[in-house]
Amino acid sequence: MASSKIRLYVDHPLAQGQSVPLSRDQAHYLFGVMRLGTGDTLALFNGRDGEFRASVAEAGKRGGVLLIDAQTRPLQMPPDLWLFFAPIKKARTDFIVEKATEMGAARILPVQTQFTNSERIRRDRLQQHAIEAAEQCGGTYVPQVADLQKLDKVLASWPADRRLIFCDEVLVGARETLGAVDTGGKWAILIGPEGGFSETERARLTALPFVTRISLGPRILRADTAAVAAMTLWQSTLGDW
Repeated sequence: MASSKIRLYVDHPLAQGQSVPLSRDQAHYLFGVMRLGTGDTLALFNGRDGEFRASVAEAGKRGGVLLIDAQTRPLQMPPDLWLFFAPIKKARTDFIVEKATEMGAARILPVQTQFTNSERIRRDRLQQHAIEAAEQCGGTYVPQVADLQKLDKVLASWPADRRLIFCDEVLVGARETLGAVDTGGKWAILIGPEGGFSETERARLTALPFVTRISLGPRILRADTAAVAAMTLWQSTLGDW
């Protein structure tokens, strides 16, 4: 029996002794691309039950069956951190979703601001990018990617028990700002579009009692870079790093 480092996400309950049917695409990936055969092993996770070792019981061109052996890792939940971001160009939006997953976002929420260039997203495609990122980085949890919402609507229905980090390019001293807040609790990060926030948006965000304004340094970062920088700062200061 060959051992494999392949990890596969399946939307199926996982438990020892259970069999898991494979879709045509999953069978093609495992047997056509990765060249697994009957008896070979891989890791399975579904974002809910942890990670399990499984072996190939049946292998075919159009499907197959995996047999679960034992749990190898329990479900590891990320901190209660949401990432809000304005969608940008396709490849860079994909990058934001992938890195947010790798860095421990619990939810990923695209928002439309006044200067957002993209008025629509493919939520299913972005969700698949989150799944693939979790497969690659060893995660056992997959964050939900939400549908695109207008920023005004998001702020109007903001939950009372969650604080929001507003990454404002006009400020400096991010570490001092975050160092002054209480640790723990529920948080979210808001990253603006390529054109930044409008003055109306900045004024509204600044006036909200649940908002903490921070800077990401003396240089203006691209939106995808800003998302990674903000999550790194939060994780190292308030998160589970």
